[in-house]
Amino acid sequence: MRTPALTTDVLVGRQELQQRVDELTDAARTGQGGALVLEGEAGIGKSALLEYARNAAPGFRVVRTSGSEFEQELPYSALHQLCVPMLKHLVELPDRHRDALRVAFGLAEGTPDPFRIGLAALGLVTAAARERPLLCLIDDAQWVDTASARAMVFLAHRVAADPAAMIFAVRPTYAANGFGELPQLAVRGLRDEDAKVLLTTRSPFPLDDQVRVRLVAEACGNPPDRLHPARRRLRADADGACRPTAGESGSGPGT
Repeated sequence: MRTPALTTDVLVGRQELQQRVDELTDAARTGQGGALVLEGEAGIGKSALLEYARNAAPGFRVVRTSGSEFEQELPYSALHQLCVPMLKHLVELPDRHRDALRVAFGLAEGTPDPFRIGLAALGLVTAAARERPLLCLIDDAQWVDTASARAMVFLAHRVAADPAAMIFAVRPTYAANGFGELPQLAVRGLRDEDAKVLLTTRSPFPLDDQVRVRLVAEACGNPPDRLHPARRRLRADADGACRPTAGESGSGPGT
């Protein structure tokens, strides 16, 4: 595994996953593009790996988008968000591809042509990557609208000859949008030993061994950032006993 960038924190218990991300971006830097799907439950640490990828890819241009539950019914909304930083290259595309994107993004009248839209998005990525390597990060991909998801999967299959990498973070409800066709990297719970180390370094107050063990057990392998409610309960208990209340497990929203 290569040495991470000086500005990048090594994620506790995630060295193998970080290595896969590094391999993807290192290959893209040499013109061998590719894609990777980080698959795991909410709160398991996928977004942290996306942030690691951003920090560990010096010299890359980074473009990001995130799926939204409230925009799932808006065709090409996520693709638009991804492409906006690259729209200056629109003039470099053939007229028919430029027009296809304008229709998809609601800038012109017409019926969207998914194939031409995919080719046009690929043209933007290729043009942008000629300036410097490109890293596309797509968070909450399970909520990306269907039209955008198809276009992004189309892109992911065709960037092999470009200095471009695409990384998707998705919950295990992705198959319908085609993300299951791309290379997968499962993100699972931390080992107890790693969770204890992370909890110790993040805790705002000292923890004895018994408390640490109980917090790690409550996390069920998830990174301890999700244990703020549990830590507050422990701090309030004079005797340090862990007494979870119904409905308060610390499993708040997250990726």
